[in-house]
Amino acid sequence: MLRLADDLLDDCLCQPQAPFGKSPSRYLIDDKHAAKAQLAALKPWLAEQQTMLWANRRDAVLLLLQGPDCSGKDGVIRRVLSACNPQALQISSFQEPDAAENRRDFLARYQAHLPAPGLLGVFNRSYYEGLTSDLRDGLCSLADLPGREQRIAELEQQLAGQRIHLLKCYLHISHEEQTLRLRRRLELPSKRWKLKASDLTAWQQFQERQQEWTEVLQRSHSDAAPWYVIPAEHRWQRDLLLASLLAREFERLQLAWPQRPAPFTAQDLELGA
Repeated sequence: MLRLADDLLDDCLCQPQAPFGKSPSRYLIDDKHAAKAQLAALKPWLAEQQTMLWANRRDAVLLLLQGPDCSGKDGVIRRVLSACNPQALQISSFQEPDAAENRRDFLARYQAHLPAPGLLGVFNRSYYEGLTSDLRDGLCSLADLPGREQRIAELEQQLAGQRIHLLKCYLHISHEEQTLRLRRRLELPSKRWKLKASDLTAWQQFQERQQEWTEVLQRSHSDAAPWYVIPAEHRWQRDLLLASLLAREFERLQLAWPQRPAPFTAQDLELGA
C-alpha cells in the first residue's frame, strides 16, 4: 500500500469532546526520510487517480484546508499537489471578503468556486470562516451563527448529492510553533513578503481563536462530514498524512479509465493518410 494505513489516518479524526486534545507535535510516523520517500512514491499514483477523475467527469473532490497562520496550508498545496494535472486542479484562496462580497450571502463566494465534475478542488480557508472571522470582523452577529451553521450543514448535504466528495482538514500547530514560523518569515525575504499587519493580531489572539475553532469543530464534525485534525508541526509528516487522506478518498471512488468507444479507428487513420 502506497499510502499510510487506516489506523494512522483515523488517529487524526476529530474528537469532538476535545478537538485539539492531542499534541500537534506528536509523531505518527517514525522515519522522516522514509516518509519523504513514501510521499514521492505516492504522488504519481495520486496524479493518475486525479487524471481518471477528470477523464470520467462524474465525481469531484473538495479538499478544505483550515488552520492558523503559518500552519502550512500553502505548503500542502505546493508540496502535496505539485504532481497533479493543473488543468483539473482548482485552487481557491479566500481572504477577508471585499465590499461586493459583503453585500451577498456569506456562502455565495464559496459556492461560486465549488469544483465541477472531474475536478479536484482545494479551498485554502473555507465557508467555516463565516462562523469565526466574519464574527470577529463585525460581518455577522452571535445571533446569526445558528442560522449560518444550519446553512453550512445543508450545503454539505447538497455536496454529497452533487457527487462532490468532501475532505475537511484542520492543520494543528501550537502557539509556540507559530511564533517560530513567524520569526522565520521576518528573517527571510523569501517569506517576509507573505506577512500582513493582521498576522500580528492573529498571533496575539491565538488562544481565543483556538477556542472559537474548538467550538466550530465540535458542532460541525459528523460521520457524514468528518473533520481531520492533522498534527502539522512536522512538515514531512503533515504532507504524507494529507496525501494519504486524499489517496483514501480516491480509493473510495473506485476510479477506472472510462470504457468509451473511440471516435475513429486505426483504419480511418490509414485511409486518411
